Amino acid sequence: MIDRTPLWKPSKARIAAANLTAFMHSAERRWGVECADYDALHRWSVTHPEQFWTTLWDFAGVVAEKRGERVLADANKMPGAKWFPDARLNFAENLLRSHDTADALVFWGEDKVKGRASHAELYRAVAQTAWALRDMGVGRGDRVAAYLPNLPAAVVAMLATASIGAIFSSASPDFGVQGVLDRFGQIAPKVLFACDGYYYNGKVIDCLGKVAEIAARMPSLERVVIVPYAGSGADIAAVKHGVSLADFLAPFAGEREIRFERLPFDHPLYILYSSGTTGVPKCIVHSAGGTLLQHLKEQRLHSDIKTGDRLFYFTTCGWMMWNWLVSGLASGATLLLYDGSPFVGRGNILFDYAEAEGMTHFGTSAKFIDAIAKINLAPAKTHKLDRLRAIFSTGSPLVPEAFNYVYDSIKRDVQLASISGGTDIISCFVLGNPVGPVWRGEIQCRGLGMAVEVFDEAGRPVRRTKGELVCLKPFPSMPVGFWNDPDGRKYRAAYFEKYPGIWCHGDFIEETAHGGFVIYGRSDATLNPGGVRIGTAEIYRQVEKLDEVLEALVIGQDWEKDTRVVLFVKLREGLTLDDALARRIKDVIRENTTPRHVPAKILQVGDIPRTKSNKIVELAVRNLVHGEPVKNVEALANPEALDWFRDRPELSC
Repeated sequence: MIDRTPLWKPSKARIAAANLTAFMHSAERRWGVECADYDALHRWSVTHPEQFWTTLWDFAGVVAEKRGERVLADANKMPGAKWFPDARLNFAENLLRSHDTADALVFWGEDKVKGRASHAELYRAVAQTAWALRDMGVGRGDRVAAYLPNLPAAVVAMLATASIGAIFSSASPDFGVQGVLDRFGQIAPKVLFACDGYYYNGKVIDCLGKVAEIAARMPSLERVVIVPYAGSGADIAAVKHGVSLADFLAPFAGEREIRFERLPFDHPLYILYSSGTTGVPKCIVHSAGGTLLQHLKEQRLHSDIKTGDRLFYFTTCGWMMWNWLVSGLASGATLLLYDGSPFVGRGNILFDYAEAEGMTHFGTSAKFIDAIAKINLAPAKTHKLDRLRAIFSTGSPLVPEAFNYVYDSIKRDVQLASISGGTDIISCFVLGNPVGPVWRGEIQCRGLGMAVEVFDEAGRPVRRTKGELVCLKPFPSMPVGFWNDPDGRKYRAAYFEKYPGIWCHGDFIEETAHGGFVIYGRSDATLNPGGVRIGTAEIYRQVEKLDEVLEALVIGQDWEKDTRVVLFVKLREGLTLDDALARRIKDVIRENTTPRHVPAKILQVGDIPRTKSNKIVELAVRNLVHGEPVKNVEALANPEALDWFRDRPELSC
C-alpha cells in the first residue's frame, strides 16, 4: 500500500530560503537548464557533470590557488577518472575561512566537561600544532594518526595535518590495542595524538596503558602526543616517545599564521578503514578535493547548512561521520561536539545540548532513535527545540515506526533525513532533500551528481524491486585508492568486480514509488549492531587466539529492529562451551576491539561450513538462521555442516 500523505513537507517560505533553491536558480542562469524540481536538477547533474561540479565549486566559494579549465579527465574510466586535474587547493584553508570571535567549536564531555573555542582560537591552535608538526619533519604525504575521543583537539590535529599536506587517520579510544595496530600499523604514522582517558556513562576509562603498548609496538612512531582529558594522572614518561600536548606546543605558543600547502585536487587527505571482513581492515585513501567538494554539496544543498547554523552529529573519531561533521566548518557552521554515552540523563543529554546551544541540525544513528522510542522519551514535551530544522539518521536503516516517533515525539516541523553511503566514499549515495517531502520509512532522494541505480543480479536496472545499489558514473569522492595497493587490484576487486566499470556498493536497496529509497542492509556479511559496521574477521582474530577454539563463524541476526552478533565456535575435541569459557571469549573480544564487537550469543557447533577453497560461508549460515534459502550449495566442501543451523531453538525470535 502506497502512502498518499507525506509525514512532512517544507513550507513555501522554507523552500524559497533554501540553499538548494538558490543553487537551482544559479544553474538556470548560468547554463540555461530548466530545474523545475529536484528530479530535473538531478538529471542535469549526472548528464552534465562538468557543469554541475563547476557550478557547485563557485556556489560554495571554494578557496584555491587555481581551479583550472579542465573539470573531468578520462570521464569514461571507472575507476580512473580525474577531477579538476589542474586545481591547487588546501582542505584546511577551506575550513578555516573565519577568524572572528563567534563559536567555531562547542564541546560537551557527557555532563562532566564543557568548553568552546572561537574561530580565532581554533585558527591559532591549528597554527601552533602545524608548526610543531613541521618542526619534527612532518610534511607532504606523511601520516599523522589520532587515537582520541571526539574532542576539539582531534579537530585541531586534523586541520593542522591537512594544512601541511600530511595525511590524517583516526580511531576512537574504545578500540583495543590490536584493533589500533591492525589499522595504524599498516600506514606507519610518524605522530600519534592520544588521550590519557575518557568518560563513558559516568565512568573514567584510563587509556595510557593501551597507548604505551601501542607506542611500543609501532616502530614508525617518532612522537606520541598525550592530550589531557580524563586520565588518572599516570606518568606520560611510561609511553615511548611520549610528550604532553602542552610541552609539544610550548615552543610555538607565539605562532599565529598558518602556511597552507596548496596541493592537487586528488592529494590524499584521509585514510579510513573498511570493516575488516576478510582480514585486517583495508586502508581507504580519500582526496582533499573530492572530500571537500562532496561534503560542501551534501551539507549546503542536501542539508541546507548556512553560516551561523549549529551542526551536531553523535559520532566517534572512528566513524566517517566524524570526518563529515568536521567539514561543516567549510559551510560556516559551528560544530557541536559530544563525547561519551548518549544515554546520560536517561537519554536526555543530547536534547539538553540541543536546547542549550540552539542546535539547528541533529545527527544520530537509527539505533539511538529506536532506543529512546522504546523508553518513551518525548523531547517535544520536555525541551525547547525551536531552532532545530533537520534530524539526520544513518548507520543502519531507519524503520518506518521510527519516522512516526520522530514526528510525534521529537518535533513536528523538521526535515527527517535518513542518509546512506559509507566509509568507502566518505559521503552518501542517497540522502535528504530540504525542499521535498518526507515519506514514512523512505530516504528522500539520490545525491546530486551521483548516478545511482538499483541493479538485479543480471546487472539490469530495476524499479520497486530489491537489488544492488550501484553508481554508473564517476564522482569526486571516489577513493584515491587503497594504501599498499600499488596496482589498484584490491580497490577494483572491492567495488568493480561484480559489474565491471560500475561501482557496486554492497547495499541491498529498493527505489520506491515516490522516487525515494529503502535500504534493507548490507548484501555481504558485514555485521551492523547498533548501526556500527563490524567486520567478522576482527572478531575471528580475537576468538581464535584462545587455545580452546579451533574455528569460529559469526553472523548478524535481525533482532528487535536491530542486529545482534551471534558467534558459533568449534572447540577442541572433548571440550564443552560453558559459562566461564563464554565469558573469556567475550572478554578477549571486548579488550581488543570494542564493546560493539561482543556477541550477544555464543553457541558451540560441531563443524564450520566452508567452500572448497576453505573459506567459511557466513552468508549461507545467516540465510539459514533467517529462514532463507542457501544458494550455490555445490560450492561447499562440507554442505552437511549446514544442517546444524536449521531451525535452532536457541536462535528463534
